[in-house]
Amino acid sequence: MSSGSGHGNHSGRGGEASAAALRDNPLLAMAAAEAAAYHRDNRPHLQDRIDVSDWIARRLQGSIDDAVAHMQSGLAVLASIGSTAPFVGLFGTVWGIYHALIVIGETGQASIDHVAGPVGESLIMTAFGLFVAIPAVLGYNGLTRANKSIVTRLKRFAHGLHAYFVAGLQLPHA
Repeated sequence: MSSGSGHGNHSGRGGEASAAALRDNPLLAMAAAEAAAYHRDNRPHLQDRIDVSDWIARRLQGSIDDAVAHMQSGLAVLASIGSTAPFVGLFGTVWGIYHALIVIGETGQASIDHVAGPVGESLIMTAFGLFVAIPAVLGYNGLTRANKSIVTRLKRFAHGLHAYFVAGLQLPHA
């Protein structure tokens, strides 16, 4: 995050842009403001260790990392459901065919009225597995795509906020 981003708004509407940006993501703004205030208050102790630009960049990146971890918290369960549900359906299929074979063995006949029930159950289990897996996979893919979009917007906002706090550049309009 360099301070010469070239994204500054020098048209005099900087107050409006920064206020809008702070409304869009107050937690990120608070983290950066807190980092800048801490650095100003402790400058005699920190000046040899880290400069204000690095300090703010690290605080912003930490806030973004926390937000990403929160957004991804349920995706592992959704992915597990999407990947295992077809196997539950497959197990149901095998179970139904097994029962159909038992009926054939007991009666000695392979007539439709003897095997229709177990085969029908196996088809229902297969459908159940697919009805669970398909929405889970679609949901996982949709949430992952949305998370990537949100992270891109957060990084763009953090870059503008970094430029605002370090170099005094105006935040760009969204």
